[in-house]
Amino acid sequence: MDKLNETLFTVAGKTVLVTGGGSGLGAFMATALSDAGARVVLVGRRLDRLQQTLGDRDGACIALDLTADNASAELFHQVANENDLPDIVINAAGINPRIHADDIDESSWVGSVHLNLNVPFLVAQKFVPYMKAQSWGRIINIASLQSSRAFENGISYGAAKGGVAQLTRAMAEAWSKYGITANALAPGFFPTELTAPLFAKPEIAAKLAAATAIGRNGIMEDMRGPLLFLASDASAYVTGQSIAVDGGFTAK
Repeated sequence: MDKLNETLFTVAGKTVLVTGGGSGLGAFMATALSDAGARVVLVGRRLDRLQQTLGDRDGACIALDLTADNASAELFHQVANENDLPDIVINAAGINPRIHADDIDESSWVGSVHLNLNVPFLVAQKFVPYMKAQSWGRIINIASLQSSRAFENGISYGAAKGGVAQLTRAMAEAWSKYGITANALAPGFFPTELTAPLFAKPEIAAKLAAATAIGRNGIMEDMRGPLLFLASDASAYVTGQSIAVDGGFTAK
């Protein structure tokens, strides 16, 4: 049984590309998959943060603003030149401007939707031909509680994350026949840079914890098991799904 589990959940020998790999969930996912034997390619705007995450692990760092024109093409060029084409793509880059619907301007709206929704498709699409050629690939998007629920000051983020859930299903429909699965992890409330304004207020953090079935907010380690499941052969017959990792927040 141990040998079966080691084979089923392994990512040893795989190359993983992680956008938003310099902080938060992206950084944790990169290190978790590295711990499991993968080579990790971290992508983000700040090279120093990427290098801090990577440390002495097997991998590479690419400093790139994914919201820039033709950024996905530039990313593919850099990755291909280094022979780091990924078996697994994790779209973890994101932004939540937290602006009320009455006050959000066009620039903030477009920026949020572009990074949270457009970029995951554009990045994944570039690497699908490589995955098709080897009849194996994993695309892991980051959905949200806001994929299906409305939160205060979350109109642009929620619209984009609702789109991510549908994007994940559409990716699965388009590419799963080639051995490429597309799924999303939908985290609850975890302490990251995006949620720092909430966790900075103990009364709000406590209220969020009480809203879960388990009775606490998430810790990064809670993401390790679901991540390894979706990144490995263990999830070979799972595609187009958004898996909630939220302590039962959406169960209540």
